[in-house]
Amino acid sequence: MAETKPQNKDAYALILEAIDVGIYKPGDRLVESELADRFGVSRTPIREALQRLETQSLLTRDGRSLIVASLDHNQMAELYAVRSELEGLAARLAARHATPEEVKVLRDMVIEDQAFMDDPEALSRANRRFHKQIHLASHNRYLVQQLDLVHRTMALMATTSLAAEGRGETALAEHGAIVEAIAAGDGDAAYAALRRHLSQAFETRLKQDAKKELLG
Repeated sequence: MAETKPQNKDAYALILEAIDVGIYKPGDRLVESELADRFGVSRTPIREALQRLETQSLLTRDGRSLIVASLDHNQMAELYAVRSELEGLAARLAARHATPEEVKVLRDMVIEDQAFMDDPEALSRANRRFHKQIHLASHNRYLVQQLDLVHRTMALMATTSLAAEGRGETALAEHGAIVEAIAAGDGDAAYAALRRHLSQAFETRLKQDAKKELLG
């Protein structure tokens, strides 16, 4: 049965969202006809969307098939390096430009996200929402655009670091420190807190991958 296509989303956005929420994972093959049926759109916009996603390196070729790309160790390290700098800048600008209302929303998120502590996938979605809010609070549209691209690529990681034991609780404490630095208008502290947060996330992910290799 075809899914109802939201009026404000095109084929590209629909496929991208499906990758982002894990409907299609790294290594999964994407077939035009199946996507057209799922989203209730014709094959032409699906084909154009797939070409666009391939150009952005979110899809890759496996023979004649298109599959969701995956990231190797070096690509992941490069992605975290860029993400840390850009998100650190977003936090620094948020400390300068965030409105009281935006700060309150961030604080509320930290509290509300405690409810997802036992659900890594839900916590991962909440985590993306929290980071997006910081991007918006920077009040820099060009930075937001670049971070959107970075976070699309983050969807190519098959697992979330928040699934590691104890990481969820630690991550939310780190979120709290970021918010308080932003609330205090301390750009340097906000930049440093966000970079520490992502450094811990990257370290956790490396340990997850090493453990996976050990278990074969």
